[in-house]
Amino acid sequence: MAGIGLKLNKLKHWSVCFGTLLLLTSCGYNELRYPEEVDMSQMHHGAEIGDAPNPIGHESREGHETSGAGESAAAISCTELKEVESTEGEQDQVRSFDLTAAKTVLNLENGKKTGAWTFNGTSPGPELRVKVGERVKVTLTNRDIDKGVTIHWHGVILPCSQDGVAGVTQDAVWPGEHFTYEFIARHPGTYWYHSHQQSSEQAGKGLIGRLIVEPKLSDFQYDQDYAVTLQLLNEKLKLTNGLTGGLHLDAAPGETVRLRLINASSEVQWMGVAGVDFRVISIDGQDLHGPGMLREQWIPIGGGQRYDVLFTMPSSGQVEVYSKEHKAWNVRLGSGPLPMPLSKDAPQFDFTDYGTPLADGITADMKFNRVYDLKLGLLDINGKKFHEIPPLLVKEGEWIKIRFKHTFGGPHPMHLHGHLFKILTKNGKPLTGSPVYADSVLLFNGEEYEVAFKADNPGLWMEHCHNLGHAANGMTMMVNYEGLTTPYRVGTKSGNLPD
Repeated sequence: MAGIGLKLNKLKHWSVCFGTLLLLTSCGYNELRYPEEVDMSQMHHGAEIGDAPNPIGHESREGHETSGAGESAAAISCTELKEVESTEGEQDQVRSFDLTAAKTVLNLENGKKTGAWTFNGTSPGPELRVKVGERVKVTLTNRDIDKGVTIHWHGVILPCSQDGVAGVTQDAVWPGEHFTYEFIARHPGTYWYHSHQQSSEQAGKGLIGRLIVEPKLSDFQYDQDYAVTLQLLNEKLKLTNGLTGGLHLDAAPGETVRLRLINASSEVQWMGVAGVDFRVISIDGQDLHGPGMLREQWIPIGGGQRYDVLFTMPSSGQVEVYSKEHKAWNVRLGSGPLPMPLSKDAPQFDFTDYGTPLADGITADMKFNRVYDLKLGLLDINGKKFHEIPPLLVKEGEWIKIRFKHTFGGPHPMHLHGHLFKILTKNGKPLTGSPVYADSVLLFNGEEYEVAFKADNPGLWMEHCHNLGHAANGMTMMVNYEGLTTPYRVGTKSGNLPD
């Protein structure tokens, strides 16, 4: 009977991966077997970039030679890449925070209790609000998470050494240890943080939180600014800012509200705004240009993605922002009667023709130094998994294009660390609305996207699916700058398991 139960459990997980049966919410069954030890800066397997044996397509338009990260005589360690010091005569405004990771019993507002892994005793952890240009210092203490912990600053452009990826940019922080992160908040926007040590487990158990970088001067005017985390805790509890019954926020008639939606779960959340016209003003923390008014559209937010919506409260009644499939994920604003819900058949928000164009010189047919093709399978990239996937090699100053092609399985929100990319095309067609800069792109089966970024932040950076169950099963690879190394190792020997 035990063997039959194990087979059924595996079948349930695989069913979700195929998208045929929604028996569980993520692919928690981890068939990936970590190696004893691997250097994530040295994973080239002897294949020259561009050779036929290399499954990753590469195109060089400058004819330069490529070399492995460790082949340069002037190799630089990721640990040396830190935030610049304040110049003489200038003093950054420093915002300091302390976050303690610990096992906690949460008292939920519905009277029930649940075990969780928390930052400062809550999940989500404290909301960190800073202003653009401020220097952020966060000291992480691990009280008793025996598997170790880190903090990854999701979507934040920062030095490689501060990225919080166990075995790549640091060792996991073990019980009783500390680690201090330091970076300058250069880009305003909506971000979040989570452990990047066994992410699928640790984020799922509660080690997450919000990071909001407020602009000095916003292109959009609003009276209220709220940030909301949609979370799946312990694979069963759907929480909105830690609440099981949804969230109610104050907003008076006529007030304009900026609502920042953070999808910290691995599922795609189809979010609707009921009771008012609205605009999508930001994706992944990056403002859109000339966003127009929308009504009754479902917004697909992939795992890890953030969407900011802006609306003005009606003269009477509430506004409700909620998940199409899970009403426990909902936000109600104002007072009075609830609005009529959206039709299940309401159209899907499409960012490819939304807003107004703004020329920036970055186009699909511009000259690129390197072009890579990534085919996304069920739980693999180009037919390989994790450390078996050759990294995308880049040099500082190059322009890189990545072509993502979803070939099989459920949705894949593909997330790049350390950079913002511009989304160029969808299914071969250029975007016609606002430029869209993001750190993730959500692909459904059969879709293709081209994205571009400038290699302007040297380091060793993860590129992975942010359905964290998929990442844990192998949909994780690296974007490595030539000449960069790391003293850290991933694997069972070190205990650094970043998935």
